[in-house]
Amino acid sequence: MYVCSCFGITEQQVREHAEKGACTPRQIASASKAGTDCGSCVRRIQALLGRGACPRRERADRGEDDVLGAGATLVSAAAPRTRAA
Repeated sequence: MYVCSCFGITEQQVREHAEKGACTPRQIASASKAGTDCGSCVRRIQALLGRGACPRRERADRGEDDVLGAGATLVSAAAPRTRAA
């Protein structure tokens, strides 16, 4: 099921990014752009991530592993779009 229709990001993709260490909606956005356009998916991403501890966060904070994976490309948040009235 799609979580972010703006960028075509699925629940499975959000879970995969979380398993690689993206533990917050902002980190998911950095890894996939989900939540950076209209923002309507941010609550769904929060629900998928849950409120528990992130098992990989401590390793990432210590810099032990490349928790997002060597092949992961971080993207910057897209600039907000201006909508015509």
